[in-house]
Amino acid sequence: MYPDDHGYLAFGGVTIDRNFDEPVYQQLASILREQIRSGQLEPRRPIPSVRTLVERYGVARATATKAIAILADEGLVRVVKGRGWFVAPRED
Repeated sequence: MYPDDHGYLAFGGVTIDRNFDEPVYQQLASILREQIRSGQLEPRRPIPSVRTLVERYGVARATATKAIAILADEGLVRVVKGRGWFVAPRED
């Protein structure tokens, strides 16, 4: 996937704008955060892999990894050694 003439990348109606002041990794973290909060990405279920994020949004591996790290710092995702990243259980 490559940006259109305006620098936008979209997947499922969600857009990454390469011309926006917010860095791409923060935009991607915001997209994933909203998918977690809305329930589109469910607790204890895997999030899309770095490879999938790269393919869907046309970002670099380092960008996808940095976005996931932000979510981990926020406690929204957790790594399961040898299995990948999963949405953290909700704290009710």
